Amino acid sequence: MRSMLDRLDAPGVPTPGSRYAADILADYYELSKPRIITLLLITTVAAMVMAQRGLPAPALLLWTLLGGALTAASGGALNCVYDADIDAIMRRTQLRPIPQGRISIRAATIYAVVIGTLGFAIFYTLVNPPAAWLSLAGNVYYVAIYTMWLKRLTPLNIVIGGAAGAVPPLVGWAAVTHTIGAPALALFALIFLWTPPHFWSLALVAETDYDKANIPMLPNVSGEARTRREILSYSVVLVAASLALYPLHVMGALYFAAAAVLGGIFLFDALRTLRDTGNAWARKLFTFSLAYLALMCLAMVVDRIVA
Repeated sequence: MRSMLDRLDAPGVPTPGSRYAADILADYYELSKPRIITLLLITTVAAMVMAQRGLPAPALLLWTLLGGALTAASGGALNCVYDADIDAIMRRTQLRPIPQGRISIRAATIYAVVIGTLGFAIFYTLVNPPAAWLSLAGNVYYVAIYTMWLKRLTPLNIVIGGAAGAVPPLVGWAAVTHTIGAPALALFALIFLWTPPHFWSLALVAETDYDKANIPMLPNVSGEARTRREILSYSVVLVAASLALYPLHVMGALYFAAAAVLGGIFLFDALRTLRDTGNAWARKLFTFSLAYLALMCLAMVVDRIVA
């Protein structure tokens, strides 16, 4: 699968060919937005390990990840259904299955409802009800609040909508404990603050696409200079919040050391993005932000287990 940044450079429409079962499965796989699912599951596992202070029971881990993957895939598919009109305009998304006519709106909607229902059922019956309701709440927020309302309404869409992507740690913690704990809330906060610089750095690269689709992302509403300043501002808040978890006794010294190093790199990339006249550093920041989130999760897990 090509990365999101590779799609920005993808030329034209692929040559039509025969439709085999593998092609159809690949289209539904793409409709589910698997790269996003991977990030969500990483944060879910991190919260589960922190809550358990070790590896959870294999069955619990399996059902939680399966339920989370199905629920997230349902949200991704419904996002593609609702955004089919703008996906056909944007170069980054015009090769998706619905704009290309490889999957119909009706088929995609049925697929989303079926796997979403199955995901909720798995959570409710094989994990626990609190995890099920938290997962459903995150999905509803992503589809109804972000996709159907905020995305086309305000350049603050990413800021407010970022809460949807921060729900999986709460689900993972609840899967183990049936409640929500401070480390899970801390990870929720970090993901919430991480989301704006992560997506705005991508928006700088794809700014003309959002402009063509009339989506009010910050670069095409307030300009690139303002976006670069906001990226740096949110990055400072993100790193400060991540470091504050140590004096607040939420996380320990091992985490603090890792957060300081990773945060320093994040701030360096954000500062270079501010000073850059092109998009090279915005691309680097977007790429590193993915590694940053995964490594911060790892740091929290190691700190929690060792400490």
